[in-house]
Amino acid sequence: MEKLRENKGYVIVTSLITLVPMLAGILLWQKLPERMVTHWGAGNIPNGWSSRGFAVFGLPVFCMVCHLICAVSTALDPKRKGISGKVFKLLLLVCPVVSLLCGITIYGYALSMDINMEIFIEVFVGLVFVIAGNYLPKSRQNYTVGIKIPWTLDDEENWNRTHRLAGWIWMPCGLFLMMNAFLNIGGTWVFFVVFVVMILVPVGYSFAYYVRHRKD
Repeated sequence: MEKLRENKGYVIVTSLITLVPMLAGILLWQKLPERMVTHWGAGNIPNGWSSRGFAVFGLPVFCMVCHLICAVSTALDPKRKGISGKVFKLLLLVCPVVSLLCGITIYGYALSMDINMEIFIEVFVGLVFVIAGNYLPKSRQNYTVGIKIPWTLDDEENWNRTHRLAGWIWMPCGLFLMMNAFLNIGGTWVFFVVFVVMILVPVGYSFAYYVRHRKD
């Protein structure tokens, strides 16, 4: 739990940020409808609704619980020394940012603001891939962050080479998704194809490296 002790203040601040949408929801309570859209499908069409209470209180609390689980599980990783301080802090930003984005989109839609969820999500996911692609080549073996498959966890060189390749793939793919959010080339199929490429190419490379260098 050394990482938690070293970053106790950071964990507390990010946990409070995760709950900011709850405060905003309380302030906007009278303006929000009893039934709120909390999920959108293809074409920016709402396909999931929740009560005002769940949208204001339930979602931020759920994000905070996920945030704390992420912090504790990362701190208890047997190979936690492979997770740098920067990566640990970056990891602890995921749930707070998701919570804030959910609050902005859900409240914004409920207050009749013009919000295109498809663009919002694709830009956010693309940005996450760009940031992750930047840090993947710098990551060392661990059980929490990275491409955790048998061949990378068994061989440090396999891990390093696979993550270096993944970084080169993830960053341009993330940039493409961010641009495609506005260009809308190929619709959801492009998102699916890009995601498959980002996963299968590094995994396939890792397996090929294992086969080529196995000693048995």
